[in-house]
Amino acid sequence: MLDSERIVLGWREWLALPQFGIVAIKAKIDSGARTSSLHVESLDHRRRAGRDWLQFVVITGRRGAAPVVCEAPAIDRRAVSDSGGHKTLRWFIHTEFELAGRRWDGEINLTSRRDMLFPLLLGRNALSGRFIVDPAAAFRCGRPTPKRRRRAPP
Repeated sequence: MLDSERIVLGWREWLALPQFGIVAIKAKIDSGARTSSLHVESLDHRRRAGRDWLQFVVITGRRGAAPVVCEAPAIDRRAVSDSGGHKTLRWFIHTEFELAGRRWDGEINLTSRRDMLFPLLLGRNALSGRFIVDPAAAFRCGRPTPKRRRRAPP
């Protein structure tokens, strides 16, 4: 894809995680981070039919938003270095992202981002070949309307 065909994003954007019925979650767009990370309030791991399954709770960061209980098969568990160089072992899942009218599948790790401003960090693996980031801009793709912020059925 040519650069002229890529959508320009700001350093922060609203996006959706349709697989979980999340129609609007605020994300920091971070080309310095390799992987994407989603804040989860709780995480429960279970083996089912010989496969690792994760049940987790997402709070979208919107005032008054109800917690969203999600479930997905794990694809991996591996060490991730945070911005301070500290390594933690994190679970990864595949999910569908939606941003600027585009949908694509990618992987995301589940972690506590409680002390961060954004519940979701969209890393360069998810951005690559799809978007260009303008670090001086924010919410170039718009903000969700109050009606759009409601949870959609997964």
